[in-house]
Amino acid sequence: MEQVLTNGVYLGAQYALIALGLTLIFALMNVLNFAHGQMYVLGGFVTYTVYGRFEMPFVVAILASAVTLAILGAFVEKFLFRPVLKNSEREESSMLLAAGLAFFLDAVILLLFGEKQRGVPKIIDGVMNWDFLIIMPYDRILIGVLAITFIVTFILFMQYSKPGRAMRALAQDKVAAQLMGVNVTRYSMLGFALGAMLAGIAGGLLVSIVGVNSGIGGPISIKAFMMVMIGGAGVISGAIAGGFILGMLESIGLTVLVAYGDMTYLLIFVSLMIFLSIRPQGLMGKPWG
Repeated sequence: MEQVLTNGVYLGAQYALIALGLTLIFALMNVLNFAHGQMYVLGGFVTYTVYGRFEMPFVVAILASAVTLAILGAFVEKFLFRPVLKNSEREESSMLLAAGLAFFLDAVILLLFGEKQRGVPKIIDGVMNWDFLIIMPYDRILIGVLAITFIVTFILFMQYSKPGRAMRALAQDKVAAQLMGVNVTRYSMLGFALGAMLAGIAGGLLVSIVGVNSGIGGPISIKAFMMVMIGGAGVISGAIAGGFILGMLESIGLTVLVAYGDMTYLLIFVSLMIFLSIRPQGLMGKPWG
């Protein structure tokens, strides 16, 4: 059981980091970013290139991934989503744009990096063995600690910094925030950039553990949407809770159903449908309407 809980916390930290970016974008702009998984993949490939091929320090590779995805996010918000949201009266337009962006990024990633699985050298060698109850490689421990550190940093930034407070105000009531002097355009772009950056950091962290390939963007997006639905759309604390819940469910499922690994996500999806039929707004979300 100790091993299952440890694996669940490790997976949950990674998943929460992915879900945070998606729920931030939704909270600020009411946009479902279907390309979030592709941004994760791109972050993984940036880290693979900087750390694995150019042999620069892993910290430099993570920073490169964060900066690259932040720039991409700001560009996408300014030149794609902002004009569509401004000129279109239909919410479906932003969803179609996000889906098109996901397909476009899939094609670009495949063209640049190919379809092969890519991995990087281990950051730290060795395995922690605690009385045969918990066995965890040191590199996974490091990645888990880094993920939790990024999550805590993000929460502190949103809670105490001026940009963080402005984005929280926009998420709560855009009209009231604008009347109080919050620059909606500036902070929407900052929020989208920050959300993309979180996806890139998550991809950069996990490439050192599971590697990366051009075909995992869609599955990662599905997991991110599952976490957001569990916790509540647009709720930051809900995204964190959803990430850890999904990580724990996956860890328990893969342990209990070790002989039927493919059944794990079937049961998770069934449980999610039952849960949403009872509480469609998620654990911490407000009822729609």
